[in-house]
Amino acid sequence: MHFVFQPGTSPALLLLHGTGGNENDLVPLGKLIRPGAALLSPRGEVDENGQLRFFRRLAPGVFDEVDLVKRTHQLADFVEDQAERHHLRRIIAVGYSNGANIAASMLLLRPGVLSGAILLRAMVPLDPPHPPDLAGLPVLIIAGRHDEMMSADQPQRLAALLLNAGAEVTLAWHDTGHSLGPADFKKAAGWMEENFPAQR
Repeated sequence: MHFVFQPGTSPALLLLHGTGGNENDLVPLGKLIRPGAALLSPRGEVDENGQLRFFRRLAPGVFDEVDLVKRTHQLADFVEDQAERHHLRRIIAVGYSNGANIAASMLLLRPGVLSGAILLRAMVPLDPPHPPDLAGLPVLIIAGRHDEMMSADQPQRLAALLLNAGAEVTLAWHDTGHSLGPADFKKAAGWMEENFPAQR
């Protein structure tokens, strides 16, 4: 797997790009959200018409659940391996779009790998038969009111799914579409400082 790793402070940020991105896309965002943090940024390995993704989909908004489950476990194994290799005690996922969806899938299928998550423009990736134990795990979901890539109920449904598993979910709405902007970065940085205060 191609990836970028930059050593730094804990917690580390796991940066997961959107469709058509790569391992370099969210590095500047990671530095904005928590300056000096260790950064782990893998590249999605699914090629969809020349665009990289973390898992296959059958159509826009319709996920290949078998592939999603397989690749979620592969990504979780990779993260655990890198955590051990680089002595990363806590890892917070920062995912955008397709990256946010696989981050949410990791929360649902592999609880314990992540210490928290910032999910930017996320959808419900899958509905597991048994909810995981995410008691007290902080999760920030930032949704766009005019997001053309998903139905308006997706962020609420994802929040409800994670709340049902015990996570401490913050759902924030911005007056925007699917793309990211300064309001997202400011909200993510503030949430990070509130939930994982930087050691000074």
